[in-house]
Amino acid sequence: MSGETNRLTALAQEIMEHPVPREMDVLLSTGEQVTIALLCMALEKRGYRACSFTGGQVRILTDDSHTKARIREIDSSTMRSQIEQGNIVVVAGFQGVDDNGNITTLGRGGSDTTAVALAAALEADECQIFTDVKGVYTTDPKVVESAKLLKTITFEEMLELSSLGAKVLQIRSVEFAGKYKVPLRVLSTFEEGSGTLITLEEETDMEDPAIAGIAFERDEAKLTVAGVPDVPGIAYKVIGPVSEAGIEVDVIVQNAAADGSNDITFTVKRAESDKAKEILDTVATSLKANEVILDRKICKVSLVGVGMRSHAGIASKMFKTLAEENINIEIITTSEIKISVVIEERYLELAVRALHSAFDLGEASSEKVSE
Repeated sequence: MSGETNRLTALAQEIMEHPVPREMDVLLSTGEQVTIALLCMALEKRGYRACSFTGGQVRILTDDSHTKARIREIDSSTMRSQIEQGNIVVVAGFQGVDDNGNITTLGRGGSDTTAVALAAALEADECQIFTDVKGVYTTDPKVVESAKLLKTITFEEMLELSSLGAKVLQIRSVEFAGKYKVPLRVLSTFEEGSGTLITLEEETDMEDPAIAGIAFERDEAKLTVAGVPDVPGIAYKVIGPVSEAGIEVDVIVQNAAADGSNDITFTVKRAESDKAKEILDTVATSLKANEVILDRKICKVSLVGVGMRSHAGIASKMFKTLAEENINIEIITTSEIKISVVIEERYLELAVRALHSAFDLGEASSEKVSE
């Protein structure tokens, strides 16, 4: 039921701007309760026996962090009993109960996480997530028309893609599936197809590409504190107050100059950049830094693939491709299976298309991708 959570949130905010988290959980959990009852009615009308359960009835036990609770355990006995009787079990996603019986909600991506948790509790062969796309693509098809649907991808690759901007699955659900070894398949709600299987196993075909996909994030801003003293602990003095304010810091670069000073640059979400700059202006004054520079016109583009472990030259090929398009790289960060670059936002689509072509991600000949 599209827009139901927004409708309920709006009702709450008509009463108070910042509603009590416990009561918000009670309110928002009703959206799923309506949906599961209606779905069971629709199934019954078609001749199937079905029964609905709230998170509390199934006993999805969570901690007591209202609006962002985490699942601790699930009692699968009720579900197993119903399934053995031939009934279809419909469980409300996004919700649970704490030790005291209070209704809790799991926060963003909570329904996907619930699905994976139920699959783990039932020791299911596979957890299938039906969404508005056919599966996981090599990159966003809206940016690159030739983007291909991946048959398989590892949990490791999917975690990186999700954390780097891919919107197909929420990262919590992928983490949960990887932890409990639940094969996860992403399918289209509206079209037939086998979708994308997310699994622990890597493809072993020698022709598999080193790169599984390209992720990008537009919602980025870059902050530079210029001319801070080059002394031990300076990075903490700059970044600590930002983190303590609840602002997530992403890519960090520290450059030491010959005159004994440092420039510290890092990225944050664009929506939090003004708040971060206010904090840094105060920090800069106490540290006698030269200035704080805020750049909101940047983005992050990332290559992801477990094949990077065994394929040399990925980074140099990426840098060469961007250089040939006259795209300047402002920051580089790497891990074992990813390379991310920060560039000007106006070059985002050009960069993604160029890299997609350079690494042959649109080639139908790859075993890892299919029409």
